[in-house]
Amino acid sequence: MSKSISAQDLSSLSGTSSWPTVVAASRRAKFEDEARAIAGSVWRDHMQSEIWGPDLARLGKPIIVYCVHGHNVSQLAVARLRAMGIDASYLEGGINAYEEAGGMVLKRRGPGVPLLLPEPTWWIARESPAPGCMAFAWMVRRFIDPMAQFHFVEEEWVVDIAREMGAIPFDVGGVTYTRRGDTGSSCSVDTLLDLFGIEEMALRHLARIVRAADTGELEQARQAAGLLAIALGLSSSKKDDLALLEKSMVIYDALYAWCRHATGKIHTPASGKAAS
Repeated sequence: MSKSISAQDLSSLSGTSSWPTVVAASRRAKFEDEARAIAGSVWRDHMQSEIWGPDLARLGKPIIVYCVHGHNVSQLAVARLRAMGIDASYLEGGINAYEEAGGMVLKRRGPGVPLLLPEPTWWIARESPAPGCMAFAWMVRRFIDPMAQFHFVEEEWVVDIAREMGAIPFDVGGVTYTRRGDTGSSCSVDTLLDLFGIEEMALRHLARIVRAADTGELEQARQAAGLLAIALGLSSSKKDDLALLEKSMVIYDALYAWCRHATGKIHTPASGKAAS
């Protein structure tokens, strides 16, 4: 892999299974001061890359390191990682260039999610999850904490088990990360986006589709009926909720790609090709 990657190239991978392990390897005080991070990244000390490098390399993805400007801090970390034989590159121009290129940057964290993400967050929801629950988990993995762990239990025990495990409960009544207002007005993904201050148009579009499927208000988004049919079909064929989550990741990757790049395209039966 090249020793560097452009902001545009990295941004194009956002919200996909090809997203690398992205690390804010900056000075801790600087990172905490700014409280700003590339969506889907974690923080690590740039002077301790020999400790965290091998652990992250075991995830099987290339490592992209960034700092504020893409200068000495990230390049030092990458040099040390590559000396250990680890596939690592630095982000050209750092987070500043990434944000200028339109890449998604988180400027605040929602309740219960640590700024530094020193270890994976744990999330817990009811078993046999609805489309909104799977979309929520996808959103967390792709944009909040790429190493997040999920658990599914009987609905009545979600809050108690979350408290015992130190996990974050979601998509059930009476918790922070759940729908707000009347049925049909929001779902848990809307709440997640609101609490993290994410206003990216494609994710907001995806949230509208998920909300319509999740609440049964299918007339609110014409793609909702298809999403609901796929979600129900998957859940009927996959009795293991964790296996269902892994299958659902592909579905929401595709839906997000459509929201981001293909909403204006149609399929022409004669040629079998997509047209603008």
